[in-house]
Amino acid sequence: MAETPSIKNVQRMEKYVARYRERTGTSGHPMEDVTKVVVFRLAANIQEVGRPLCPCNFYPYKHAEVDESRRWICACDEMKPHKYCHCLLFVTPEGLPITECLPEDHESREVYCLVTDPTPEIGCEGRIPRCKMKRRITTSSWMLPVFVVC
Repeated sequence: MAETPSIKNVQRMEKYVARYRERTGTSGHPMEDVTKVVVFRLAANIQEVGRPLCPCNFYPYKHAEVDESRRWICACDEMKPHKYCHCLLFVTPEGLPITECLPEDHESREVYCLVTDPTPEIGCEGRIPRCKMKRRITTSSWMLPVFVVC
């Protein structure tokens, strides 16, 4: 059952989101209510299961999900290496999720097409994705990111 989060947990998540955006070079969604709802639900999941479990997925057993893996703990396993947030919490200034470093067959590449990373020099945790290495070699520093529209 969903719980109402404490003010402390909401503030904790707001602070985390702001710091993580700064570290990753991402932005908040232009529609502030998108961020508010996701932050509220992350805080509610802290209240319920003790971790900021992604609120944009369905879990038959939330506690089991948290115990078995950290895959959907914010920042999730798609955000950390690929800079892709399906919750739209960490996005481009236009409010689009970054899809550039996702595998080419990922469903979000079909939905959003190719959305390049406006800050490729920062943000991926643990390693530099191959798409960023290639970009560094093939583009000059004076070029602006290009957004491809399908």
